[in-house]
Amino acid sequence: MLGSWQFWAGLAAAFAALTAVLAKLGVAGIDANLATLLRTAVVLVSLALLLLGTGQLDWGQLKGLPRASLVALVLSGLATGASWLCYFRALELGPVSRVAPIDKLSVVLVAIAGALLLGEELTIRAWLGVALIGLGGVLVAL
Repeated sequence: MLGSWQFWAGLAAAFAALTAVLAKLGVAGIDANLATLLRTAVVLVSLALLLLGTGQLDWGQLKGLPRASLVALVLSGLATGASWLCYFRALELGPVSRVAPIDKLSVVLVAIAGALLLGEELTIRAWLGVALIGLGGVLVAL
């Protein structure tokens, strides 16, 4: 299973969807550009921790950020890092023409999560588009 590109591409899609939902929560109360910067910084910190844990890096911490936004952006950043790691692992094991469509199934997961968790409403036309994205991703990946 860990040697399967489909497994890693599927995890990449799940983590990418989580990233978007948590980022939406994280922008509450702060500028969207700042939220994007903070989320990106969390990815950097996560990778820095990996390097620090292996003795390859030394760094300091960020302080003074709104707690709710910080928590959501930290979780969003962690999901982003997990998605990227899974995506590159899937690319290592499988063809990009089949890995990327599975990764893009995150669009389907984000639509569902946005509706269920954030109360966003999609039209029937939008749901049809989401379903077609899902179908297209599966067809390309098979």
